[in-house]
Amino acid sequence: MNTPNKITVFRIILVPVFLLVYTLNIPFRYFISLAVFAIASLTDAIDGHLARKSNQITDFGKFLDPVADKMLVTAGLLALLSEEICTVWIVMIILIREFLISSFRMIAAAQGVVIPANIYGKIKTVVQMVSFFVILLLLGINSVNALPFSITLTADILLGVSALIGVISAVIYLKEGLKKISFTK
Repeated sequence: MNTPNKITVFRIILVPVFLLVYTLNIPFRYFISLAVFAIASLTDAIDGHLARKSNQITDFGKFLDPVADKMLVTAGLLALLSEEICTVWIVMIILIREFLISSFRMIAAAQGVVIPANIYGKIKTVVQMVSFFVILLLLGINSVNALPFSITLTADILLGVSALIGVISAVIYLKEGLKKISFTK
């Protein structure tokens, strides 16, 4: 296994660590979980950059990297839902998009076709990660000193924008991907 793929696996390992820290009743849990989430998010940029720079792009990495991203996003959504910080409908849209794209990738993989994430999917991922970062930061600040605005409304706006970008990126991804696979096999 090459270094970029090891970094991706490390991100996957950080996912339950993030969720565990978030759900523990300890001081500064939001800030600690934010730090874990930020490290996990940064590994996404690092592994991709390293794979391209060292010409170590593999089918394994093309497949596992988006899976690791989906795991991290799902953990973030579960964390926020556990405290009713975000609306379940937005979460449902985000998760349906992720399941749809993952299923599509599995169909492609069964036909020997690897369809990597496109720029729109990468933008969606960045927006999601930044949204979680901001929400976790606000939760941390609010736990120390009450903020004068609704974190739930802020979370819904940020995740709503993320969901919208996700739907748009899914439509583009499916449109491009349909040219590469067959549904008659």
